[in-house]
Amino acid sequence: MSKKLTVYCYPKCSTCKKALDYLNEKGITYDLHDIKTQNPTAEQLREWHTMSKLPLKKFFNTSGMIYKEQGLKEKLPSMSQEEQYALLGTDGMLVKRPLVIGADFVLTGFRKAEWDAKFDR
Repeated sequence: MSKKLTVYCYPKCSTCKKALDYLNEKGITYDLHDIKTQNPTAEQLREWHTMSKLPLKKFFNTSGMIYKEQGLKEKLPSMSQEEQYALLGTDGMLVKRPLVIGADFVLTGFRKAEWDAKFDR
């Protein structure tokens, strides 16, 4: 893997800690960003969403307090993609984490089997 990864995590998140342990054990280098204090912009999220080919909903932290407090499960289906990008860009706690950006891929969340498929090449 030639290009260093960019990883957005929340330091208190146990899943993020597992993901960082995974990367460290594999000897994979990365630039780490605290998603709460260094929230990705709407433009970055649009670019990563396009590159990922994932449904935009996969970029939302659907188990987070803000997601639930704002009733986003009900609101998202009627929002445009641009409105969703703008919303994600307002608060890092709305963004699924860890968020990993490579040269030609994006991973949302930590699912070991998916990460093994990406990094054990």
